[in-house]
Amino acid sequence: MNAFALFASLLPLAALYAYGLATMILDRHRPSMSALMNEQRFNWVTQASRRDTPLDAILSGNIMSSVSFFASTTALLILAMFTVIGQLPQFLPALSSITFGQPHSEFDMQVHNVGLLVLFVYAFLSFTLSLRQFNHFCILIGGLDHTKPAPAEEIRTIARINAMAAQRFNAGIRSYYFAIPMVAWFVSSWAAIAVTLATIIMLLHREYFSTARWLVARITPH
Repeated sequence: MNAFALFASLLPLAALYAYGLATMILDRHRPSMSALMNEQRFNWVTQASRRDTPLDAILSGNIMSSVSFFASTTALLILAMFTVIGQLPQFLPALSSITFGQPHSEFDMQVHNVGLLVLFVYAFLSFTLSLRQFNHFCILIGGLDHTKPAPAEEIRTIARINAMAAQRFNAGIRSYYFAIPMVAWFVSSWAAIAVTLATIIMLLHREYFSTARWLVARITPH
């Protein structure tokens, strides 16, 4: 396989992994949107422990529906990727027709599609784990005793389960974002590199410098 094509093909996967590590470091100096929302999750559980209404069940159900939708969609994408990999010779003329510059070889395409499959499998595992953890959150919320104040440790534990579920959901969503440069690779290796960098900049802006982050930071102690 062409070394440059291989680099461009694997760059989005490496960027996805590196971004996750970088955010843990950046959060120590400037809380991200996700970190700020984790504080609000603690407020949510605190308020949920004081009210005996269906509101929290409705909110949890809406969140789980979103996660379930992405998990189901990702499963279909994985099946589609197996189809493409298994019948690549038939798909190769169509894929090559959108390539600018030096066309990728069949082996290049095979390796890249396997990488794309790995990305979607990671997304699927992230979504299903998120769904499981949100299910745990629902059970814990339902188990709250509203006849007396909930212990602070119980509230922190339930909020932490919710935050863990959201973290895995975010990991799955980021996989979708980094699938964009993987698709751009079919156009050219340079396009994959450029879109990978653009994706990183977009994610950093949304998490650390967006208007939404600024608004949430105004009402969230950090």
